[in-house]
Amino acid sequence: MASKRITSLEVAQHAGVSRTTVSLVLNDVPGAQISERTRKRVIQVAEELGYVPVAAARALASQRTHVIGLILTRSPHHIASDAFLTQILDSLVETSHQNGMRLMIDIVEEMHHRDVYLDLTRARSIDGIIFSGPKFDDQALHALEEDGFPTVLMGQLPGASFYSVDIDNRAAAKLAVAHLIMLGHTRIACITNAPISYTASADRLQGYREAIESVGLQFDPRLVRYGNFDLESGYIQMKRLLELNPIPSAAFVASDVVAFGAMSAIRERGLSIPGDIALVGFDDVPFARYIDPPLTSVSLPAADLARVACNLLFELIQEGQPPERNLLLGTHLVVRKSCGAG
Repeated sequence: MASKRITSLEVAQHAGVSRTTVSLVLNDVPGAQISERTRKRVIQVAEELGYVPVAAARALASQRTHVIGLILTRSPHHIASDAFLTQILDSLVETSHQNGMRLMIDIVEEMHHRDVYLDLTRARSIDGIIFSGPKFDDQALHALEEDGFPTVLMGQLPGASFYSVDIDNRAAAKLAVAHLIMLGHTRIACITNAPISYTASADRLQGYREAIESVGLQFDPRLVRYGNFDLESGYIQMKRLLELNPIPSAAFVASDVVAFGAMSAIRERGLSIPGDIALVGFDDVPFARYIDPPLTSVSLPAADLARVACNLLFELIQEGQPPERNLLLGTHLVVRKSCGAG
């Protein structure tokens, strides 16, 4: 008689933790913030029971296509400009292959046709969807929610019931701006990473505002400009900020790629970084440490975000209802020369 396959639920029950915790521990995700004691207990129980995660994922077997979809809701131009996205894709592909799955990528630019995602899921042979960069006004995404198709957000959508993996964008932005305040800056501009309809953009702007107001400074909407994922938007919006009198002494740019464009506009004006304007970015893409001056940036666990989202989706497909619906991974500020303190 064939031996009974051990599931992650059994490991979780024996270890006294959730199934998601089991997945995070066995896939060695450092940003999950699990205690060393819990980590050791889960590993020990898994070894004792003979649990094999890869085999479990493959046990989706004949009733599954072994294909998951990644939906991107930006133009191809913006996707090509996004250095952060390449890290996400690398991790998604690797994690999918490790679990015997393939990754299908689709770009959906039209957000307002209610059936756009439903048509996609019903026409394609996929088992589940990872959705990157949700927007407040995405009615088609709400239609997907109603349909109940296995879906995990990389990001958050307030009021929705989706499973999600994200960072605390508001707290991370507050940390970045607080660093500029600590360096003595009081006239700090903000260029968002994207239009404010994207939830991450709205949260980062809110974090900027909270940091400003927490020390008694007045929020000035004239110091806020809206980026659009790419270098050109950063260049254009920084040029507009440089038309102010006086110009800001520092800027929080909520995307490194947008910040690179902003840096070009500053140099074109004959100003120095950080001598005339200090800069802090967001994402800590690999290029950030190599430009001149190296860019101070909020570091996101890009590979871990993708890995956790992938594993959460596998668990959702296989076992139906993971107990932890919204997971937040940690961030930290990497200080380099662009802010004047590196």
